[in-house]
Amino acid sequence: MTFNILYVEDNPDNMRLVKRALGAKGYTVHEAPNGLEGLKKADELTPDVILLDINLPDIDGYEVARRLRQSNNTALHYVPIIAITANALKGDAEKALAAGCDVYMAKPINVRELWARVEAFVPDAE
Repeated sequence: MTFNILYVEDNPDNMRLVKRALGAKGYTVHEAPNGLEGLKKADELTPDVILLDINLPDIDGYEVARRLRQSNNTALHYVPIIAITANALKGDAEKALAAGCDVYMAKPINVRELWARVEAFVPDAE
């Protein structure tokens, strides 16, 4: 079974790192370079997990998370969202969680932590 991940990220270096790291574990990573494209792709794919940068060039990740949780595609209400952001000030994690994210990770991306966070949402193989 293919496990699909949508990564909404405008930084090509971060995108490459995450695609390599998760690809090495057998996950399929779909790209979206901004929030509006991320919303469109999420609706088309209904991914298993969404990785979401907060600082995006159009709408921020908080707004993306809120829109996903209110989407007409009700399956998106339950897709785990992992916020991955350089915002590491006090209250940023709470703001991400309040917007609808399930997990908050600070950048720079730690590959082992990323694997652990994603694997927490992977159903056990039967």
